[in-house]
Amino acid sequence: MSDRQTPLVVFVNGEINEEQLAQMRAVSPRIEIRSFANRTEMEPYLAEAEVVAGAISPSGLARAPNLKWVQSWAAGPDEALFQEMVASPVVMTSCKGNGAIPLAEHAIMLMLMLNRNAPRWLRAQDERRWDRFYHGELNELTCGIVGLGYSGQDLALKAKAFHMRVLGMRRSNQPTPNVDEMFPRERLAEFLGESDFVVVTAPRTPETRGMLGEAEFRAMKPSAYFVTFSRGGIADDRALLRALQEGWIAGAGLDVHGQEPLPADSPFWTAPNTIVTPHNGATTLKTRQRGVDIFVDNLRRYLAGQPLRNVVDKQAGY
Repeated sequence: MSDRQTPLVVFVNGEINEEQLAQMRAVSPRIEIRSFANRTEMEPYLAEAEVVAGAISPSGLARAPNLKWVQSWAAGPDEALFQEMVASPVVMTSCKGNGAIPLAEHAIMLMLMLNRNAPRWLRAQDERRWDRFYHGELNELTCGIVGLGYSGQDLALKAKAFHMRVLGMRRSNQPTPNVDEMFPRERLAEFLGESDFVVVTAPRTPETRGMLGEAEFRAMKPSAYFVTFSRGGIADDRALLRALQEGWIAGAGLDVHGQEPLPADSPFWTAPNTIVTPHNGATTLKTRQRGVDIFVDNLRRYLAGQPLRNVVDKQAGY
C-alpha cells in the first residue's frame, strides 16, 4: 500500500452526506477526501487519486495512473467491470451484503402480494368496492432460493418465520442455516418443480446469465410464482414473458429487468399477475450507510496493509 507519511488521496462520488465524509476522514489524518457529485465531475482530476469510492469509466481509468483500488457502492459491480478494469491491476471491492435485509424484505412483500392477490384489493379500493375473496397463505409452501449469499440467507430466515419449507441452490453444497435441502445446478429442474416460489438472489455472471429459459419455466408448477431482485438477465426475458402470458406459471414479482429503466412499451407492465418495481428493493438510507461502513472498514485495512473485504473476482464477475 501507499507510504505511511504521504497523504492517501481518496476520491468519492455518489450520494454521500457530510456526516459520512466525516466518518471516512476520521479513519486517519493521512486521508485526504475529495468529494464529487458524480463521475463526470470527478474524472478530470483522477491523476491525483490512489483510491476511488464510486463510479469510474474506462476513460477515467485511463486518466488514473496512480489508482490502486476502487470501491463500488453496488453489491454487484456489473457495470463497473468493463474490459479495461478487468485487465487492470486495480483492486475492486464491492458493498456486497449492504442491501441484504431490505432485499429479503422486498421479496417477502412480493411473495405476500402475489400469494394473496393484493392488486385485487388495491383495484377494489380505487373503486371503493368491498371485495372479499379466498386467498392464499405462505404457511407450508416451498420457497426455492437461487443464490444463498447475504440476501438469500436472510430471505431463508424470513421464509422460515412464515413457516415455509426452504430449498436452496448455490455453487457450493455447504449446509446453510434455515435451508431444508440444498440442490446442485444439475438438479435445477427438480428444484424448480418443487418450489411454490422461485426467488433469484444470485449475481449476474457468465455462469448465471440466461440460466432460466423456456425449459426451466416449463419445469415450474403452473401454480408457482417467479420473484427476482438481484440482477436482470438471469432469466431470459422472452421465455419469462411467454411463461406469464401463456400461463406456464402463476405470476411474477420483478424488481430487476433485462432492460432498465423498463421501457414504457414493455409488455411486462401489463403481464398477467405480475408486479413490477423499479429496481428499488434495497433503496434505503440504511443500505447506503452499511455501504459506507464497509468502505470505512476497508480504508482502515488498506492503511494497515491488511486484506480488504469484498474483493471482487474480476473474472467471475462478483
